[in-house]
Amino acid sequence: MENPTNTVIEEMIGNDNAKVWNRLTAAIDSLYDMDRSWKKGFGDWVYEYKYRRGGKTLCTFYAKPHTANILIILGKNEREKLEAQRDIFSEQILALYDSTQTYHDGKWLWIPIEVSLSIDDILNVLKNKRKPNHK
Repeated sequence: MENPTNTVIEEMIGNDNAKVWNRLTAAIDSLYDMDRSWKKGFGDWVYEYKYRRGGKTLCTFYAKPHTANILIILGKNEREKLEAQRDIFSEQILALYDSTQTYHDGKWLWIPIEVSLSIDDILNVLKNKRKPNHK
């Protein structure tokens, strides 16, 4: 599969969502040295963009017409860290976290990429998952 251009993503998910996508990926790129890969999405998702290193996934972005999400899977230890730091997160992310079912392999946080999304919230969730390796 050929990697989509920024224009293709912007046209698919919308200009406002693409701005959030770009700010979020730039922030992740500035904090983490990760392998990145594009794949065909599953189901209705057209594209999948994954951050991964050492056999472990940090997060995955998904895109389809008019919609984009970031998926962050939190295992037991990561959930415990987040629970201990609830006061640093917005009500929006805590409500999503609290309403997400816990499976045998963790909580699968499907976070919509939209204008109201707090980039800092997402980065704080990711920092609980894996310490940044860029200074």
